[in-house]
Amino acid sequence: MWRAVTLCLEKNLTPGGLARSSGSGRDHAPDAPMSATRSRDPVPLDQHAAEQLAYIRHTMERAGTFTAVSGTGQIVVGVIGVLIALAAGPRVSSPAWLATWLAGAIVAVVVAIVGIWLKARRLGVPLGAGPGRKFALGFLPPLLVGAIMTGALYYAGAPQLLPAFWLLAFGAGVLGGGALSVRPVPVMGACFMVLGAVALVVPASWGNWLLLAGFGGVHLVFGFYIAARHGG
Repeated sequence: MWRAVTLCLEKNLTPGGLARSSGSGRDHAPDAPMSATRSRDPVPLDQHAAEQLAYIRHTMERAGTFTAVSGTGQIVVGVIGVLIALAAGPRVSSPAWLATWLAGAIVAVVVAIVGIWLKARRLGVPLGAGPGRKFALGFLPPLLVGAIMTGALYYAGAPQLLPAFWLLAFGAGVLGGGALSVRPVPVMGACFMVLGAVALVVPASWGNWLLLAGFGGVHLVFGFYIAARHGG
């Protein structure tokens, strides 16, 4: 028994024993906080900021409004619409009337696209993602239907329906795409649809002047408003 007590005292009280004990303590106790410190290294500030900006940009692209509709572009389109209506004249059924409006429509579409692209670049708004993509998906299908039905109505011998159909199709596209844009855009689309409904019930000779009121007048009024209140 005394032999066991003596061995225990020598192990714990001699310098070698104390060294071994303190050494074993150093081997194990401090390791945990050191490894924990290494596992909790702070994220660099610039990396954290970049991640936050990417998240904010992604959220805005998914839920934001499309603000790149150009008021200035709409004004130019309105001027083109007035000139086309005056050049085409009231004879809705003539091939010259149809050719004049189709040529003018191509020019107006190019002007509108360039206006949107310039404003989007100035504001830093992406056109191929987020609200820009959704605006295009809402706006383009009715225009495609309008283009297809133009040929169908003309060759079916019903060109007098073209003014009403153009105003309704364009209004539906602006109303659908404008649901993701600033407030005046869907209101403008509704105005076109009202004019289209009127064109269905008035004499066919009014068709050209209703097109002037829509593609000329409505574009000018809302173009000036958007340019003044929504950044150009």
